[in-house]
Order: sequence, then C-alpha cells, then structure tokens
Amino acid sequence: MKNLFTLGALYTLLLINISNCGAAPPKVVASIPPIHSLAAGVMEGVGSPGLLIRKGGSPHSFSLRPSDARMLQESQIVFWVGEGFENFLIRSLGTLSQPERIVTLSKISGLTLYPARTASAWWDGQTLERHGDHYHHNGPREPDMHIWLDPRNARVLVRAMAVELGRVNSARQALYMANAKRLTQRIDALEAEIRTTLVPVQKIPYVVFHDAYRYFEERFGLHPMGSIVVGSGRMPGARRLTALRRKIHALGAVCIFAEPQFKPPLLETIMEGTSARAGVLDPLGANIEPGPELYFSLLKELAAALRACLPPAVGR
Repeated sequence: MKNLFTLGALYTLLLINISNCGAAPPKVVASIPPIHSLAAGVMEGVGSPGLLIRKGGSPHSFSLRPSDARMLQESQIVFWVGEGFENFLIRSLGTLSQPERIVTLSKISGLTLYPARTASAWWDGQTLERHGDHYHHNGPREPDMHIWLDPRNARVLVRAMAVELGRVNSARQALYMANAKRLTQRIDALEAEIRTTLVPVQKIPYVVFHDAYRYFEERFGLHPMGSIVVGSGRMPGARRLTALRRKIHALGAVCIFAEPQFKPPLLETIMEGTSARAGVLDPLGANIEPGPELYFSLLKELAAALRACLPPAVGR
C-alpha cells in the first residue's frame, strides 16, 4: 500500500510540474471514438484530443463538416486507422501541409494484423494459413482494420501515441510515457477480466451483423460462424437472406448480433424459422460518452453482450 501511495504521489507531482511548464498542449485529432479514447488517456493531464466521428457515426458514411476540416488543418497530430477504413479522410489528409503529422495506426510495427475475411471463406469453414501474426487465404488480402479490438494491439497503440506526442511536445514527453505505462497496466487487467468472463462461452456458435470483431474473437478464443453483411455495408438481398437462415440453422448458431446503427426488422427477418436469440454488439462505442474511459467500457460491454446472449457450455 505504501509503494502504491508513493507511486501515486510521484505521478501527481509529475502532472503538476509538467502541466505548469507554460507551453500550450499540442492540437491532436483522432478519427473514431476508440482511438480518441486511447489518445485521451495518453494526453491526460495535458489536454484533450479532438474527435471527428462522434456518437452513432460510421466511418463508412461520415462526411466532414467545415469545423472538422478546420480542426484537421490546425492539428499537429492526426491519429487515424488508415486507408480502407476512414476513407472519408483521405482527400483532406492529402491537403495537410505537413504530412508527417499524420499517424497511420494500422502501419505501426508490432501490431497483430489479420486479413479481411470473405463471406464464402468464413461461412464455408475454409481455413486461413497462418504466417506469424498474419493470415493468408489464396494469397494476401487487405488487412482487417478493426485493430483496436485486440487489447494487445491497444498496448502497442498507446506506446506509439506517447512517442509521437513526445516528438511534437518534448516538454511533456515524460508525462506521455508515464500515462502510456499506466494505460498498459490497465489494459493488461482488462484483458484478464474479459478472458475470465468469456471462458464459459468460447465454444458457442454465433453470427454477427458485419465482420468487425475478428481481433476480439481471436484474442479471446470465441466461435463466430459468419456475418450477415458482406464487406462494409452491402445489405443482403432476398436470396441471401434465405441462404443465411439455412446456414444459421445448419450451423447451430445460438445468437445473432446486430449493431446499434441497424434496425431490428432485418434481424427479425433473418431469425425467422431459426431458434437463435438476438443480441447487440458495438465495435465503436456508439452509445458511450467519448473520453479516456470509453475504450475500457467498450471492450467490457462487448464481453458482457456475448456472455448475456450465449448460454455457457455445459459438459463440453
């Protein structure tokens, strides 16, 4: 307890001393709530990053407002996942006078990366060949960009953010690194907590609305069977809906997970004639208040939703 008090006191003194150095905090912009949350945690005690996509927004359909474009032009650092995810940003980032300010998080060394899955490979149970931390199926594919849903990737991201922030704001470099270390410890504890929550449902089959959760599923050993939507937003037609219902019945999927942005009627149509239950998963934190706690709430809510909809395996 004494050691914890000493560490806490030292951290408080560090916050006070560095925050009083007089320099203005750097202007930082993050694209989506989970990335904003991690950046906010690294910047705690200095300032807050700006956020482009707020509650309920989708990176697949978002349009920049004039205020967003102005925030980007004034920024010293922009954290985004990368091309293939926040494509609405590509043109605006190309107009920045200092491209070195753009930090493409999906290209950071040390991340675990998986390729995007195809509907046929997933539903038909075809396997992907593993090469280190990468998978290939019939040759390399574009990466799955939902990198933040693996807590171990989140640790890599906060470290990289601290380094980048220290590069443009060297007076507070020690604080950024201390924050990153503290966040890493919290992420370690989060991973352990979620693993305990999900162990009883690891072998229970389920279906998701779109293939956004692979990093979470791989890290915690879950058993997804497929997705309703192919790609980032192609809604299924009548023929595919019929095929999906047959697959869900044949594969024994226990739960079908929608997302906050999508209306229940489609889910009800797909579930017709099956014994599957309905749940909701949210990869972005659409209903969580933005800030440093969002990332932790997001992953806990994913685990809680899976545990609530999937019956624990008994005798398996």
